[in-house]
Amino acid sequence: MWRNKKISAGVLGGATACWVLFELLEYHLLTLVGHILILSLAVLFLWSNAATFINKSPPRIPEVQLPEDPFLEVASALRIEINRALAVLRDIASGRDLKKFLAVIAGLWVLSIVGSWCNFLTLFYICFVLLHTLPVLYEKYEDKIDPFAEKATIEIKKQVCSV
Repeated sequence: MWRNKKISAGVLGGATACWVLFELLEYHLLTLVGHILILSLAVLFLWSNAATFINKSPPRIPEVQLPEDPFLEVASALRIEINRALAVLRDIASGRDLKKFLAVIAGLWVLSIVGSWCNFLTLFYICFVLLHTLPVLYEKYEDKIDPFAEKATIEIKKQVCSV
């Protein structure tokens, strides 16, 4: 993707715009994700438990489905992980294990507090910029980087083996 300058610039510009918006609003991404997950778990928990009292069916969390395509191996692996996460969400939100539900809510609450201390979006943005610039730099200076990396690897192996 980084070889196509227009697409790369557009994606980088979009990421920069998101970063600026979060910085100006001073709301951290990790805190936002934690709050959204707490709210969604609470709503699903209440809905699941209220469904038995009002004779309605409990909420149905759909599975993510993709067409079978050998070129979509990464997307298929991601689909499997998303479906697994949704199954865990369904299990926790069903209300069968109140202790697990409260532990997950407490964990998400702690995550949102920790998220307000550190700016996860800045870390994500730095990684994003590095992922767009390091391949270009490596391709340009590959002949200088490879010998240095070999020396560093040998030195790390010496340090690890001596410990």
